[in-house]
Amino acid sequence: MRLKNIDLSRSLPRAGLAKSICGAISAGLLAWGIALPTQAADTRYVDWLASYTGEAAANVEGGKQRGSAYAGQLFVGADINMDKAAGWDNTRIHVAFTNRHGQNLAQNYIGNSTSVQEIYGGQNSRLARFTIETSFLDGQLQLEAGRTVANISFLGSELCQYFQTNSACGNPTFVFRTSNFTWWPVSSWGGHAKFWFNDKVYFHAGVYEENTAHQRAGDHGFDWRIADSTGVVVPVTLGYKTSWDNDDYPRRYEVGGWYDGADYADPSRDAEGNLAAVSGENYATQNGRSGVFARFEQTVLRPDLNSRRRVTLFGAVLTGIEGELTQDYYLKAGFVKHGTFAGRDTDTIGFVITRQDYSDEALEDQALLRQLNGGNGLPAGYQLMMELSYGLQFGDHIRVQPNIHYIVNPDQFNDRGRVEDLDNAWVAGLRFDVDLAGLLWD
Repeated sequence: MRLKNIDLSRSLPRAGLAKSICGAISAGLLAWGIALPTQAADTRYVDWLASYTGEAAANVEGGKQRGSAYAGQLFVGADINMDKAAGWDNTRIHVAFTNRHGQNLAQNYIGNSTSVQEIYGGQNSRLARFTIETSFLDGQLQLEAGRTVANISFLGSELCQYFQTNSACGNPTFVFRTSNFTWWPVSSWGGHAKFWFNDKVYFHAGVYEENTAHQRAGDHGFDWRIADSTGVVVPVTLGYKTSWDNDDYPRRYEVGGWYDGADYADPSRDAEGNLAAVSGENYATQNGRSGVFARFEQTVLRPDLNSRRRVTLFGAVLTGIEGELTQDYYLKAGFVKHGTFAGRDTDTIGFVITRQDYSDEALEDQALLRQLNGGNGLPAGYQLMMELSYGLQFGDHIRVQPNIHYIVNPDQFNDRGRVEDLDNAWVAGLRFDVDLAGLLWD
């Protein structure tokens, strides 16, 4: 059965529509806030959310040229407990707005296509999330649906807050390069379900509308039509996860995959099967890709079981199964150490390294474009990206993380006609996170 297009713009101009919906949501949240009881915390039914993340980076050696860039995100939202607000058992509404601003160092100065500022992308002010979540069977089955994105529910990690590179965080970049996997804060229709077999083992699946049309900078998140969508992405995961409540050494192990049933551009061929770089025709539109992954996070060292000082190892491997892909596989490995020097139990040291290996089709296309532009040789078949970071925690609500990156073989997907390889790049960065809600309301 074909879904009927949801066109909210018939009765209002687009700008007026966005303003009206945003105003209605804001007014509703404000009304709830005014009504919040102040005597007992258990009677609250709105959890206000607000934070700011800034990521500065400077290319100090190698790449395209020296330079610096800053990107940031202001996040404002609320989780509304509908059990207390309206008597809807085990139900919550999630609302989130973002404003992303700034520049991309990778595009402007490094010359590669994988950012060292994971907060960059989906610029502009947007409605990033508007969903309803509920549970059944005493919490064993969890459901959520609405305007959302896949990458906040699948292939994400809490460890990503300790890094700045987009090669690993918020999700392994492979899944975005080889599918239409939807990403924060560019929302579209979607939903997911998680079933817990017990307190550690779960099966997780979702369906998300392809959102490419909403990724343009001028989009605001209030165009809810599906006319421009070409298909859906379906991720699935089987996982094992423990927590501090049931494990002295918390861990997570997952295996899974995804099917992308939306349109995408062939990496090398035109519609007639000829090399598009030679024919000059548009790259062919293909449909249908899939991939698989395995990943883990494991606490391996706790000198004192009465302390949260620890070392956590993590890693992932992703590869494609079907479709014409620009990458063959992706590897990630690293660690995060919580607790550094004496008296710095909440500081962290983190290191991550990723490897992206490109497909023969993508490399052939780039080599042909290089020759046509007067260059020669074959671009490197892989890109390595590394980050070493140190996180300083100031109180409960402010975190500052200086970091350094080394990039081997900066790719040329942002400059496909480049005539020569770029030198390996050194990048200095600084990330800071401010929990505005904690500062204002704790």
